[in-house]
Amino acid sequence: MDEYTRENGESEAAGEEGLWRAVIATTIDEWLNGPLRKKREAEQYLFNDSHDFPFVCAQAGMNAATLRERLRRLSTKGVAPTQHTVRLDSAA
Repeated sequence: MDEYTRENGESEAAGEEGLWRAVIATTIDEWLNGPLRKKREAEQYLFNDSHDFPFVCAQAGMNAATLRERLRRLSTKGVAPTQHTVRLDSAA
């Protein structure tokens, strides 16, 4: 019984982690492809939120600071919205 519980618990944890990753992926997609309002809301969340975003990243098994740095690099390489359309604060 313990083995089943452990396997089921691990599977459940992986499922929850996947849901949190989907939240992040959806937000990044809105930042990259959404209408201007959605881009701005997503940008605010991805780069300036100091409470919910780090929590969501932790639940997804991700490091918020590392993800933000990678997203900043996308922005500076022209893959993502530019800084004059989207404000990126250096305080992460």
